[in-house]
Amino acid sequence: MKKLCIDYLRLTLFCSGLLIGIQVPAVVDQYEKRVDAQLTEAQAILAGFQQTAERYFQGDIQALLKHYELSEDAVFRHDAQNIRYITERVSSLEAEQNALLQSAIHRVFHVLVTPERETFRQTMEQYSYMILIDLQALVWGVLFGFLSATLVEGILHLFGYCVMCLRPHKHKDNT
Repeated sequence: MKKLCIDYLRLTLFCSGLLIGIQVPAVVDQYEKRVDAQLTEAQAILAGFQQTAERYFQGDIQALLKHYELSEDAVFRHDAQNIRYITERVSSLEAEQNALLQSAIHRVFHVLVTPERETFRQTMEQYSYMILIDLQALVWGVLFGFLSATLVEGILHLFGYCVMCLRPHKHKDNT
């Protein structure tokens, strides 16, 4: 009976890890789509200012920004902050998009370890769990399943070993 319970625990751990692992490519995919959408939106907002820079400052958005900052008009000075924010946002999202052009393992590592925090938070808030049936999702699923089952089983064996070591030993008297 004990072996049967352990086998079911091992199977449950593997299946849980499999389902979690299958989500990894889906999270990366939804994050990439959100970055693309936000970049498109930020570029559209910046486009009007870029047209003004083309017309009056030979396309130099920084010169336009400096002009706004040095203006005596408070509205223009305030708009300078908006222009600075949107240009920085476009640069940040372009860098994020470039980071996501790497290999699959690099994309996963980037999204799970060093994503743009606000975009990642939004992605996870809007994340819809799914089961992708493609090679990458299956590989991640099997890998997570195997690792989670192996890790938990190893911890349980280590715990059992520690308990056995802490039990008082009965010594036989040979007298």
